[in-house]
Amino acid sequence: MKLGVVSAILDKSTFEEVIDFVAENDMECVELACWPKGKAERRYSGVCHIDVEELNDEKVNYIKEYTKLRNVEISSLAYYPNTLDEDLEKRQVYINHLLKLIEASSKLGINMVTTFIGRVPTKTVEENLETVKEVWTPIIKHAEKFNVKIGIENCPMLFTNDEWPGGQNLMTSPANWRKVFSLLDSPNLGINYDPSHFIWQQIDYIKPLYEFKDKIFHVHYKDIKVYKDKLDDVGIMATPLQYMSPKLPGLGDVNWGKYVSALTDIGYTGYTCIEVEDKAFEKSYEDAKKAIKLSVKYLRNFVHC
Repeated sequence: MKLGVVSAILDKSTFEEVIDFVAENDMECVELACWPKGKAERRYSGVCHIDVEELNDEKVNYIKEYTKLRNVEISSLAYYPNTLDEDLEKRQVYINHLLKLIEASSKLGINMVTTFIGRVPTKTVEENLETVKEVWTPIIKHAEKFNVKIGIENCPMLFTNDEWPGGQNLMTSPANWRKVFSLLDSPNLGINYDPSHFIWQQIDYIKPLYEFKDKIFHVHYKDIKVYKDKLDDVGIMATPLQYMSPKLPGLGDVNWGKYVSALTDIGYTGYTCIEVEDKAFEKSYEDAKKAIKLSVKYLRNFVHC
């Protein structure tokens, strides 16, 4: 397995600075944030380390050479909007950019895009599945055409009142994974597996690794801490941030030894990337970098290239 980082936390760094940071800090890969340039709509969004709108042959060659010289691989081009947004104009903007990412990933020889499948928060799972089929069938065909795999992260995107009650991502549980994979039966659609999101949903985060081993395209390392006293006070119907918080790997409730052990059981040898969203490390940009370094140091107890 190759260890790396999700570049969204390095929002003040250029592409070159991100690659250099990865190379200098005992990592082999990076999941590069590739949002459209402009204002971010939420935390950790809006970061653009490769502008796919301006990706010509010269820039493709430059990116390939720069990463090769530093022995760093780009694990994926990352973009996490709600492609099932109820605002059809916004939805189309998100879809159009995702299609460009697929083409860019192919040109760069990465052949991986990581994203969300989206969800209409106010609709049921069954109603959303109809929309998923309509919206995602052509996206998957586009990915197949360009030989690009799409890894869907299992984050519910249900943290605040504006995302209530269903969140903005349908692929949040093994049950929903089965439904979507049955609907969109393609070898190019899989999972960007993040165990932390199963912690607060009270889902076994080890067991699905075995069932879906052939669908795990990419892996995230992020931890979650559930505060039992807060949960006792507000209950599971509250928005999750009222009783839990994202943490660095090793500072939350994920058993990383068991998790990585299961990854080795299923023969996973792909990319594994640290995702930093720990508010305790947001006082300065240097704190954010320190968070990555601490996470690498901890995870090297389990992950070796």
